[in-house]
Amino acid sequence: MSDRQLVYNAIKTPDGTVIESKHRHDYVTYEDANGFLYMVDGGMDYIRRNVNKKDPYTELSLYSDEPHEKVREAVRWGTYGKEGKDPMTYKRICDMTTDHIKACLTNIPNIRPILRRVMEDELTHRDFSNEQDYKEGTNWE
Repeated sequence: MSDRQLVYNAIKTPDGTVIESKHRHDYVTYEDANGFLYMVDGGMDYIRRNVNKKDPYTELSLYSDEPHEKVREAVRWGTYGKEGKDPMTYKRICDMTTDHIKACLTNIPNIRPILRRVMEDELTHRDFSNEQDYKEGTNWE
């Protein structure tokens, strides 16, 4: 595993809309208020963009070597809920309960190494900051 890996692949269009690619080949487009089409693709595997030199976008992508305080706010985990029966939703790592993170780390053996590292770093962050996890409990979403 390389020291520097993509963990968040997103842009902000000129009208303020954020579009992100969550997984490989997740080709996301958006027509901005200026009438131009903007695109992101590649998830955490690669960055692919369209080029619009007249009205450029703002790059928001983050890498694993960025401060954890930034990474925890951006990286998302797809979940089907505690029983695995709910529609897929994406939760920011910072919004997951400690129980949910621990369950992912324990019960998902093939979790992507970079996501495992971000989740482990989040648990360390919570322990180190000595903050009460206000969302602690058995009911995670």
